Amino acid sequence: MQKTILRYLHLTPDSDFPTLEELSPFKAILIIEADVAEMTMWETSRALVAAGCLYASAWGNQCEAWHDAIDDAFLEATNYEDVAPEQTVTTTWHEDEDLSEVFWFAKHRAVHPAELRTTLILHIADAPRRDELEAAWRDA
Repeated sequence: MQKTILRYLHLTPDSDFPTLEELSPFKAILIIEADVAEMTMWETSRALVAAGCLYASAWGNQCEAWHDAIDDAFLEATNYEDVAPEQTVTTTWHEDEDLSEVFWFAKHRAVHPAELRTTLILHIADAPRRDELEAAWRDA
């Protein structure tokens, strides 16, 4: 089994999504701990899909809406056409689960037809928690 490369990105609720390089294709765990404007959610979802996110698990504030936004961003990006399974974006939301369960799921059960060696922890909050969240990932 290939070792997963873990990346952490903290954004404040009003941050623009940066250009992501050297991640594609990748898996993302969205940890939303702040209220985010709907337009920012849509722009971030489009940016994730454009950057090569092929599996996204959302947890926290409005996680179901994030799930839907990423699904819609994928459909928009593919012009609602069928694509090969290894190019499809898979999404999950985890409204009633502990974050540790989401990390475990993403690490051990979230599979995709494409080989996804990189996992991005996208943390949207007022303050970063990089060390704590990376440790929780390692413990999963």
